[in-house]
Amino acid sequence: MISTSRATVENASALLQAFGFDKVRSNSRSALTALALLGLDPGEPWDTATNPRLGVTEVMGVIAERWGKEYAPNSRETFRKQTLHQFVDAGFAEHNSDAPEGRAVNSSKNNYRIAPAALSVVRLFGTRGFQDALDAWVAGAPTQQAAYKATREMQMLPVTLPDGSLFRLSPGGQNPLIRNMVEEFCPRFAPGGQVLYLGDAKDHRYDIRQDDVFARLGLAFDEHGKNPDLVVYDEQRSWLFLMEAVTSHGPIDFGRREHLKNLFATDKAGLVFVNCFPDRATMRKWLADLAWETEAWVADAPDHLIHLNGSRFLGPYE
Repeated sequence: MISTSRATVENASALLQAFGFDKVRSNSRSALTALALLGLDPGEPWDTATNPRLGVTEVMGVIAERWGKEYAPNSRETFRKQTLHQFVDAGFAEHNSDAPEGRAVNSSKNNYRIAPAALSVVRLFGTRGFQDALDAWVAGAPTQQAAYKATREMQMLPVTLPDGSLFRLSPGGQNPLIRNMVEEFCPRFAPGGQVLYLGDAKDHRYDIRQDDVFARLGLAFDEHGKNPDLVVYDEQRSWLFLMEAVTSHGPIDFGRREHLKNLFATDKAGLVFVNCFPDRATMRKWLADLAWETEAWVADAPDHLIHLNGSRFLGPYE
């Protein structure tokens, strides 16, 4: 006999399929995520669904407490990138609906909730009126999604990568500085370099990650590691630039340098550590924390580079 919990999860999976989600977005993890966001316990009727605002950690906590399914803490990115982002893109859920101006990616206040229009349809699941309500929602969803994407595109920061291709970063946070790092630092100090990783400071859906090149360098990229904001590979010199955008968060200090040194340990490329600042005023705030044998670059004086000690001006030490 199927338990109440299992039956409810299976029904939630069927609900997500009805909304047009693919296999991954209607698997048990996604079904449990939807149930947590709907405020439902096992066996509760769909017409009692609500839409509380929950952060990713809160969603996982509800799933563990009410549904008896525990996920490892490092699964947060899987929930965020493989379920919640797609819920938002489809108009099924909303991200930070209480903060239209957006929040920093590391803010503890980041949250998700089921969109009110979708909630009205969910409450009819299992009734005669569900299909008509769903058809109306689906008819409107492409328009909602197109409007959402158009708004994002207008706000996105265009970035020209070293190979000439165009990439877009979400606005705000450290991203204007990251754009300068790509467009101003790289042509001057890493000409011909290839961007292997770019971590969007505001929205991690837009990461660049070249796993094939990392593999050639003998590196297995750790998506749960504390990675730098930008990784650039200069194949001609066999240098791997590990670059940190420093605005409100700390630079590459001694501990951070050791962490990155271990995270990117390879005998196929030398490591170059670069602290990047928007201006010298910001750099002064962090100057005492900068590790020896790192570089400091300031975006408002892009032709210059400050070298912190060591036997050479620019390059790896090991």
